[in-house]
Amino acid sequence: MRRPLAACLMGSALLLAAPAARAGGDTLTIGIAQFPSSLHPDIDAETVKSYTDGFAIRQITAFDKDWKNSCLLCAVLPTIENGLARIENLPDGRKGMAVTIKLKPDLKWSDGVPVTAEDIAFTWKVGRDPSSGFSNVNSWTRAVAVDVVDDHTAVVHLGSVTTSYNQWDQILPEHVEGPVYANATGAGDYLKATLYNRAPTTPGLYDGPYKIVQYQSGEQIVLEANPYWSGTRPGFKRIVLKHIENTAALQASVLAGDVSMVPGEGIGLTIDQVLDLRRRHSDTLNYVFRPSLIYEHIDIQKDNPIFKDVRVRQALVYALDRAAMNQKLFQGQQTVAATWVNPLNPNYTKDTPPYAHDLAKAKGLLAEAGWTPGPDGICRNADGTRLSFELTTTAGNRLRELEEQMLQSQWKAACVEATIRNEPPRTFFGETMKKRTYSGMVIYGWSSAVTESPGMTLSSGQIPTAHNNYGGANYVAFANPAMDSVIQYLESELDPARQKAAWATAQQIYAEEVPAIPLFFASEAHVVPKWLKGYEPTGHRDLSCMWAENWHAEGRP
Repeated sequence: MRRPLAACLMGSALLLAAPAARAGGDTLTIGIAQFPSSLHPDIDAETVKSYTDGFAIRQITAFDKDWKNSCLLCAVLPTIENGLARIENLPDGRKGMAVTIKLKPDLKWSDGVPVTAEDIAFTWKVGRDPSSGFSNVNSWTRAVAVDVVDDHTAVVHLGSVTTSYNQWDQILPEHVEGPVYANATGAGDYLKATLYNRAPTTPGLYDGPYKIVQYQSGEQIVLEANPYWSGTRPGFKRIVLKHIENTAALQASVLAGDVSMVPGEGIGLTIDQVLDLRRRHSDTLNYVFRPSLIYEHIDIQKDNPIFKDVRVRQALVYALDRAAMNQKLFQGQQTVAATWVNPLNPNYTKDTPPYAHDLAKAKGLLAEAGWTPGPDGICRNADGTRLSFELTTTAGNRLRELEEQMLQSQWKAACVEATIRNEPPRTFFGETMKKRTYSGMVIYGWSSAVTESPGMTLSSGQIPTAHNNYGGANYVAFANPAMDSVIQYLESELDPARQKAAWATAQQIYAEEVPAIPLFFASEAHVVPKWLKGYEPTGHRDLSCMWAENWHAEGRP
């Protein structure tokens, strides 16, 4: 799931010689194959950033391991049934909602300052500012006003009836970030100046069980227990996130004991590497496989003339034998995707075009679109343009590189040429994706929440542009009025049956228009030491680290 300037600021201001993390029974060292391009919880939609922040910054609510919405910072989950959420009349005659958020009374930031309802109001103020660079703005732009009732209570007024009314993200410390935001007068100024990027070890940025105490750009992040955390006492005094970009080297590191574990949320080892480890070292480590909402897909550059005709985009899917790829690369552990909606999602529908492998169909669609094989076997159109494009993903990810090779081979059989040009993850997510500087296609995955609206990734209002300081996460720049309309409906319809029907329509549009090529839904593959207890992967966007205070060691050698 996305900052060059912000990343440069982090590099220049923070690339100090930090001491190596201390090892021992009080430390858990985690190997990660990616490194966050920023640490602000609401800027840049990256799984590795969400993983890092999950130890130190808590959402108001989150879906747990059983995929049930639950409170993290709130004392009671707001519902219509308990009266903490209600439909209200708006001044213009439309219907809105009033949602009462009651914070736990003993929450504190990592400098000892209490977490209050003023922090909720401040986060809303920043989140609704288009110049802030927020990527997950929907959580806050849906609110039209926030009333602070007392230190622990805020009433958030929504501008419409919203199905996700009791799903709320992280909040920011007004006493720390407030002055920074107040001095940010131009577009992009806050993104550059936020202390989460410029000085992430600043006291007061964190409200979770851990706080960030060391930051070495591209190397490691060290977290220590937050002394002001009022919840369950963390089982480790220190957690080290050690960056090993090459997944083969990461695999060797876990075997050598340089790292204790590797998470499976798309930032660690590839599933084939974990399967190989389990085959060779089943007695020394535990292997946890969890079906997940991680969606592996290929974004298509919509401004490339080659892809303007929908028949070409559809042909590119028909040309792929994704079932064979699943068997060869993942031993059948993944689920072939029809759209972005996982079959485990309660809003999934089977009634979408399946795009089963059909090479003849692919060639027929290309011919209809005016593409015929040339003397070198690659299709050309009437202008002589070759059906050739660049295919890009994160460099060093062995499994994605194998995916690229299989995609390249299968497309070649349909007279399509894909040339591989990969990039370091920080460049790929930091610049290429959110500014859409790629010319052809890009492969990556994102993780979603259990019932998350597709608005953040498919609504035209969420396309990153210079105007919104490249906020939003619709990286494929999909702009479809019918999709916008159905997203608006499914986000506001509280009746489950009607909501499910709207979701089916959205999936139909996606399958027909093919703004991206669906590949697989990943099975998370976690490698953990046998002595680590309390570790419970979730399989969705609210990652396991959001409950890291429950992790502890038993019988550690």
